[in-house]
Order: sequence, then structure tokens, then C-alpha cells
Amino acid sequence: MTTGKQRIFVAGHRGMVGGEILRQLTADHDVDLVTRTHAELDLTSQSAVQDFFAEEKIDQVYLAAAKVGGIHANNTYPAEFIYQNLMIEANVIHAAHLTDVQRLLFLGSSCIYPRDAQQPMAEDALLSGYLEATNEPYAIAKIAGIKMCESYARQYGRDYRSVMPTNLYGPGDNYHPENSHVIPALLRRFHEAKLTDAPFVQIWGTGTPCREFLHVSDMARASIYVMNLSPEIYQTHTSEMCSHINVGYGSDIAIGDLARLIAKVTGYQGDVTFDPTKPDGTPRKLMDSTRLRSFGWKPEIDLEAGLASTYEIFRAEYDQGVAKG
Repeated sequence: MTTGKQRIFVAGHRGMVGGEILRQLTADHDVDLVTRTHAELDLTSQSAVQDFFAEEKIDQVYLAAAKVGGIHANNTYPAEFIYQNLMIEANVIHAAHLTDVQRLLFLGSSCIYPRDAQQPMAEDALLSGYLEATNEPYAIAKIAGIKMCESYARQYGRDYRSVMPTNLYGPGDNYHPENSHVIPALLRRFHEAKLTDAPFVQIWGTGTPCREFLHVSDMARASIYVMNLSPEIYQTHTSEMCSHINVGYGSDIAIGDLARLIAKVTGYQGDVTFDPTKPDGTPRKLMDSTRLRSFGWKPEIDLEAGLASTYEIFRAEYDQGVAKG
């Protein structure tokens, strides 16, 4: 049945970003939303994806589906990371083209940039140096997704766009004590330290490396914003060879200061200490989001406020025994 509404496929709607994109589209846009779980549609199956697109008559695609993980997972399963992500991207983008989907947004990762890229990292730093070895297979897959979008735009005139998020946090995150990213890991550690009256929480490294963090709601809002930019405006600020757009908060914070801020948000009263014998990692990772700001977009959620609201959600899930991880 034809409704006249745009039929939008959110691939990866159960993930952190895809779920928030779905929520915002549901709340703020008069559209027909299409989703499939992995059990319903295996995005690594070319025939299944092509059959899905042929049947569903999709108008727009948010490609947020991906196999993701931390350093340990990337090091342990590099073949799965490069294979699954390449297949998801290739199948969805090509099937979208075959069924005349004109507008698609691909979500990448800041790990696409060289290990030693100049800070803050601008879009044209892509392919200018060596990648970080620990997540190179994943990064190469994400770079391939960007280049697929550029190639289908150049050869077929498709309006396929890419956005590169900085480090994200917020509802739907993974709070595993060992395999989660820094903010969810610290929220859990400080919460449990508060519950047990632990005298201190020790952080790996010196606490001096700086990282940028963006709330997932801002990332979803940016994705929808970029998707809905007119082609004329979008093309004015991009090019065939550098079409992706960074999405960042605009400033970074030292890990030590982040830990102390999370201690404040969680109400932990003990000490925050550091173990300088443990590795610090890259001294700084900050995205240059000048291109996105030139479109008129900026984040709305302050880091402390975002951490506080995220902690309340985590605490409720933790009490109920349903926090991811």
C-alpha cells in the first residue's frame, strides 16, 4: 500500500546509534520506518539483502549496522571484523542502488584516520598515513564504505553520504567491565566502587591523554541533519574525493579529568589514582568538525549533563540486572 510517506530503512536499529536514529525519526518525522533484526535479515547475505530491497521499496537508508568491538576483540577476530563489515556495506549500498534508492547515509568511525594524523583530524587526513594496527581491518572496511558511497555518487549520480562519529556515549552502550569503551567502563567502575565503599579507583596510565566524547543523541541528530541537507548545500562543502563529514563535540578532555567528572556524577567519594606503568595510548584524538559546523549544526548536550543522564539510565538498568555487559 502506498502512503506517500518516505520509507526509511534503519539498518542496525538495535545498535546504540541506529536505535537513537530510529527513536528520533519516530518522534519527529512523518515517515514509514522499516527495520529488520539480524535473525530476520542477514546483511552479510547478498541475495537476502537484494530480495529485501526489491520487496520493501525503500526511499532512504541509514546504514548504522556494523560489527563493532574494543581493542581486544579487534585483535582477536580481525577476519570477522573486515569480512562482516565489508559484506554489510557492499550488500546494502549496492542493493540500494539496484532498487533506485537515491539517498543513503553511511556511518563510519574516527579510526579511519591515520595513527599519527595531525590534531584535530580533518576529513582530508583520510589515507594520508598508516592506520592504528590494532583496528586496521575494521578501519579499512569503514574506509571502503566511504569510497563506495563516493563511487556510486560519481558513477551513477547517487546521493550517498558518509558521517564519521567521534567517541560516543549514552543510552544503549555496552557496560562490560573489560570490553567496553572508556565512559561506560568508568561509569560502571565508579558505581560499583561507591556501592562497596572502595577507598580508591585506579585508572590505567597517567590520565593525561585527551579524548573527545559526543552524546549518542547528538550523533543521531547530526545524522538526520546531514541526510536532509539539500544536495546543493552538501556538495558545496564536500567533493567527490572527500565527501565524508566528521561529527564531533568540538573539544576534548583529559582522561584524568574525565574520571574525576564521572566520580562527581556517580557520587563516589573515594580517591582517583593512576597507574603510570600501564599504557596511555595515543596522546590526543580530536575531530575537526568545521565542515559540519559550516552547515549550521552543533551539539546540544553538555558532557557533564550527558554523563549524568547516562548514569541515571545505567543505574536503573544495573539495579534491574539488565545493563549490557
